[in-house]
Amino acid sequence: MENLKNATIALLAPLPSLLFFLSFLRHHHHLPYPSSSLPPVTTTSNLWNWCYHHPFLLANLLFFFNVDILFWLIGLLQSNNWVIDLYWTVIPVLLVHYYASHPLAVADAVRSAVAVALTWVWSARLTHNYFRRERWRWGAREDWRFNEMRREYGRHWWWVSFFTVYLSQQVIDLYWTVIPVLLVHYYASHPLAVADAVRSAVAVALTWVWSARLTHNYFRRERWRWGAREDWRFNEMRREYGRHWWWVSFFTVYLSQQVFLIGICLPMYAIHSSDATWNSWDSIATIACITGIVVAYFADTQLYDFVSRNETLKELGAPLVPNLDKGLWWYSRHPNYFGEQLWWWGLFLFAWNIGQGWMFIGPLVNSLCLAYVTVLVEQRMLKKEYRAEAYWQYQKTTSVWIPWFKTSTKEPKEKDF
Repeated sequence: MENLKNATIALLAPLPSLLFFLSFLRHHHHLPYPSSSLPPVTTTSNLWNWCYHHPFLLANLLFFFNVDILFWLIGLLQSNNWVIDLYWTVIPVLLVHYYASHPLAVADAVRSAVAVALTWVWSARLTHNYFRRERWRWGAREDWRFNEMRREYGRHWWWVSFFTVYLSQQVIDLYWTVIPVLLVHYYASHPLAVADAVRSAVAVALTWVWSARLTHNYFRRERWRWGAREDWRFNEMRREYGRHWWWVSFFTVYLSQQVFLIGICLPMYAIHSSDATWNSWDSIATIACITGIVVAYFADTQLYDFVSRNETLKELGAPLVPNLDKGLWWYSRHPNYFGEQLWWWGLFLFAWNIGQGWMFIGPLVNSLCLAYVTVLVEQRMLKKEYRAEAYWQYQKTTSVWIPWFKTSTKEPKEKDF
């Protein structure tokens, strides 16, 4: 019953933004054109006129009210911020379709199609990983970081979470995989969108693939349950901030999430603001995105299999395997992070290719944040006694992110006296 309730919440959560945008698309052809000397006749037409001419601001407003505010309220009511974890895999898909479908979108058709397709592949990989991790349950658990932050902030968590979870980081855990999908469709369908048809289609398709991958990973991790648990980092933050968590979480988890996701999805906006024809750099960007998705998928699958085997060993009372050093994990301590970063930098190449090189800020900040998360994860690994020694040796011989060959660690020989 809990799984069904969380699934319903997850499916209904993005409806306010979707219905508003569909209503805008239905009314945009009635808008007064800039050359018209006649003023808008109603307040409603003023609203649609503003939406028509400000696609980027509209995306941010929809994000603020639908994700920052609504997801925050859902998290308070359920005492669990699982939704943002799931939707991290979906929001980029929504964004790429938003950019591609906005009436003002201008894009090269091939570039747009590739961007959309890649986003879908990325999302599918991440979503599958999420549900696999959660044992195909919706909202089965909250990210460990949220749990720790809730314990830390105590009775203040209700308002702290709005700032630290929704206006910042990871209901948000789930929607990380969804929001880019919404954004890419928003940019592609906006009335002002100008894009090469191929580039737009590719961007939308890639975003969907990315989202599917990430969403699958989320549900797999959560045993196919909706909202089964909260990210472990939020648990730690909750413990750290204690009674102040309710307002801290708004900034660090929810508000910053808007800046973060909108920022790294800016290339989707760029793709649908230029009709420059497809060229070899677009092909390179596509290859980088696909490679990132594939690497992340196999890394997540190998990690999932490792965790599942250890859970079985634990049930049997057998000794646990202390460390995963097979497959991609032989060459990198965090190959899933490497694949994810390769996806975002590949998406940036689309923007750089059409003259928007400044958008490197998005993937750069994302990489810096993930570098910090890497430190937290490794500190957590070293706190577990049964694997501390093995993981310490693993750190000495294995690359952090970029897959590479092992380095030897020869023990110093004792001198004869």
